[in-house]
Amino acid sequence: MNSTVKDVMSTHVVAVRPAAPYKEMAAMLHNQRVSGFPVVDEANKVIGVVSETDLLPKEAMEGTVPRTLQTLARQRVRAQVNALTAADLMTRPAVTIGPDELVSHAARLMFSQHVKRLPVVSADGTLIGIVTCSDVLSVYNRPDADIHHAVTQDLILGTFLCDPDRFTVTVHGGVVTIEGMPESTAVGYDIIGAIRHMEGVVSVHDRLTYPSQKAYHPIVAGR
Repeated sequence: MNSTVKDVMSTHVVAVRPAAPYKEMAAMLHNQRVSGFPVVDEANKVIGVVSETDLLPKEAMEGTVPRTLQTLARQRVRAQVNALTAADLMTRPAVTIGPDELVSHAARLMFSQHVKRLPVVSADGTLIGIVTCSDVLSVYNRPDADIHHAVTQDLILGTFLCDPDRFTVTVHGGVVTIEGMPESTAVGYDIIGAIRHMEGVVSVHDRLTYPSQKAYHPIVAGR
C-alpha cells in the first residue's frame, strides 16, 4: 500500500505570524534546526512560507550602498533586503498539500516547485503538519524483505493471479531483480511496470524471458 502524506509528516510545526520580526525568525532557524516555516494568520490558516533563502539576502547585501541596491536585477531581492517582518519576506500563496495525498505526489510537487518542505493543511487551509524532503525519502527505508513479499505475494499472486513459483525475485538495497517467464509478454510488461511504482523500490532489473510472439498468418480464401 502506498504511503500518504499523513504517514510521514511531522505534526510538530514551527510557524510564525505575519508580524514576526526578521531577527526573531533568524534566531528560530538556528534554535529550532529548521530551514523554513509556514506563516499563519490568527485562524491558523497558512498564508505564506518563509525559508532561510528568503532571509539570506539581507545578510549577504549588508553594507551595500543605496545606489548598488537600486541596480539589483530582481525586485524580489530588493524587497528581501529591505524586509522587516514575515509578511514582507514570505512567498505567497504557499505551496501546500493535503494529508491524504500520496507521498509520490508530494515528491513531484517539491521537485516541480523547487521547495524543500510543504505545509500540510486540512480542507479549509488550517495548518496540521509539515512534510519535508527527508520525510518523503523515508519511504526508501522499507526493508528488502517487505518489498520481496509485496512483489511475490501482493503483486504477482494477488494482483496478476500468477504463480510466484514461476519467478525468481531478489531484492538488494531496494533494487529488484526478477527472472522467469510470464504467461504473456503483456503480463510481463505490466508486472515490471507495477514493480517500478512500488513503494521503496529504487530500480528494477528485468530478467524475464518473454514468450515468443506467434506469427500471424492470415487465411486467404481460394479463388
